[in-house]
Amino acid sequence: MRHTRGLEGKALPNLREPSAEDGADIWELVRSCKPLDENSMYCNLIQCDHFRETCVVAELDGEVVGWISAYILPYDPETLFVWQVAVAEKARGMGLGNAMLQSILGRDACDGVRRVQTTITSDNDASWSLFRKFARVKDADIESQPYFTQALHFRDRHATENMVTITLKQQMRAAA
Repeated sequence: MRHTRGLEGKALPNLREPSAEDGADIWELVRSCKPLDENSMYCNLIQCDHFRETCVVAELDGEVVGWISAYILPYDPETLFVWQVAVAEKARGMGLGNAMLQSILGRDACDGVRRVQTTITSDNDASWSLFRKFARVKDADIESQPYFTQALHFRDRHATENMVTITLKQQMRAAA
């Protein structure tokens, strides 16, 4: 497999659509990326199979080192919702999260996407950094507001999830 090289001469991961066979490897990756919520292996398998056009796997030397699960909202075909982003420790600092987001948006399945949404807890610095950087790169507006609250939705068992919305500019979306 051929890899492109980054600024420091390191091989960059290959980005591709997932297949059902990737489900177990993705489940292992997510488990290694604390504090991400661990879904069942079956959930990851379904994501790889049913939502492959809006998910991405990053592979380096045959190993899954990155994953984004996302889907287009069924009631809003202009919004891509990013469910989960996982990057293996050995692949961090390469800009992989941003590259994976760009990869998804460049696909035919996302031709009508004008917004990217995700939920992030206030203390998840890595996710805030990724999505703020993505918005800067896209010269896009970013907003956030509490969405699933600690008291009302999580019965005080989980921190409030803030809905983050990145509104893409048309010309920027076309260049994804």
